[in-house]
Amino acid sequence: MPTNADYTREYFSIIDDLDGAVEGRRAAFDYMLNSTAIVHHQVVASSFVPRLFNQETYDVMKRTAETCHRILCKVIERYRSDEEYRKVFDFDERLVDLILLPRGYDSVLPFARVDTFLNEDDFRIHFCEFNGDGSAGMNENREITNSIIGSETFRTFAQNHQVLGCSLFEPWVKEFMNIYGTYEHKVDNPRFAICDYLENGVVDEFYQFAELFRQSGVDCVVADVRELTFDGTVLRNKDGLEINAIWRRCVTNDVLEFWDESQALIEAVRAEKVALIGSFAGHIVHDKQLFEVLFKPETQAFLIDEEISFVEETVPMTAFLNEDEVNLAQIRANKDEWIIKPTDHYGADNVYAGNALSQEEWEQVIDEFANERAGYPFIVQRFITPFKTDTLPPDYGINEKPDGAVLSDPVPYNNLNGLYLYNGRFQGVFSRLGPHSTICKQNEGMTAASIWVDCSVDPAVALEV
Repeated sequence: MPTNADYTREYFSIIDDLDGAVEGRRAAFDYMLNSTAIVHHQVVASSFVPRLFNQETYDVMKRTAETCHRILCKVIERYRSDEEYRKVFDFDERLVDLILLPRGYDSVLPFARVDTFLNEDDFRIHFCEFNGDGSAGMNENREITNSIIGSETFRTFAQNHQVLGCSLFEPWVKEFMNIYGTYEHKVDNPRFAICDYLENGVVDEFYQFAELFRQSGVDCVVADVRELTFDGTVLRNKDGLEINAIWRRCVTNDVLEFWDESQALIEAVRAEKVALIGSFAGHIVHDKQLFEVLFKPETQAFLIDEEISFVEETVPMTAFLNEDEVNLAQIRANKDEWIIKPTDHYGADNVYAGNALSQEEWEQVIDEFANERAGYPFIVQRFITPFKTDTLPPDYGINEKPDGAVLSDPVPYNNLNGLYLYNGRFQGVFSRLGPHSTICKQNEGMTAASIWVDCSVDPAVALEV
């Protein structure tokens, strides 16, 4: 079986045969400049070279994602049902209340993206973090895929292989509607809303999904949580339209930040007048202290042997960055072994990889964040070295350069693979790459299209390209 690297080398060989594929790269870059792949008012950085995944990669990702989902659902349900088990988590009392609000439908964790580091030589895989309903990137993947599939490079590669993209839009619309169909208080002809604090949300993506819901026969609006109103019976958006179900894109730490302004949503869920898909229990997945909790005997008591082994193989050692839980002196002295993160933020905010810092900078990070000195908890986690693959960095300035000045040599970038789960089914990959230890937009990170090559995949997840 050809490896992912074999496919990538073939792709670069085609680029070389096309003298750098400058025309196709310019067209792809121009497409992206005019696309809806916008995050916080900026078009996302992308690569002309897709991530090309073989059958073994698909199988490992599918098995990993779906096994992880089963474990996460077990943890969520045990937390909701067992008051004693709740004590292994350290949550704000308001969060506990939100997590225990009634759900009213079957799905425990409707939507998730679990971010992973996959070694593509030996196929060992480790988790970076878990993301629930606030997960994004679907529109990025769609637009970046669209930007390259018309190129001569991609068409030439596709002549020799079966190629499939990741179907991340219509399947979720269908799954959301199916989940609402199990809601105890469902109504005929419902109206759905995609809700977030819109300055924090990937709003262009929201509108793409809202249009697909409407095309499927269900009215759907995009709403800011703070503009909802509730009269004890009906939840409405700012235009007075009744809302019957919400796709919750807002993360719970934002709910806490805007607590008073969010009460209409909270009280409507409490009164069971709206289906919140997914429920606030998804916070258990989002909070990084879960990595530590998965190893606790209270958790492993309700996991089967296969699941315990899975946790041990895939979850890096994690602990609160507190002197009563870890040896701070050891962490200070061995910076390259560790990464420090807040337990409950997103967007790579305040994430520090020791191998990217000087010793002095590393000690300053520990001094600033250990023992909750910042006012909220941080974790320290065993650093997993990302797998590098050859790619092309974003083609900034390509329209101003003469053809001969456009570089086409492969550049090794670190990889982070986000595995999407729609109600427990592996749906596709969000492929992020970066030149630095922390892979994120703020750190020169970029996104690449995710393409299955010569793979037998579930037809429900495949997109013809």
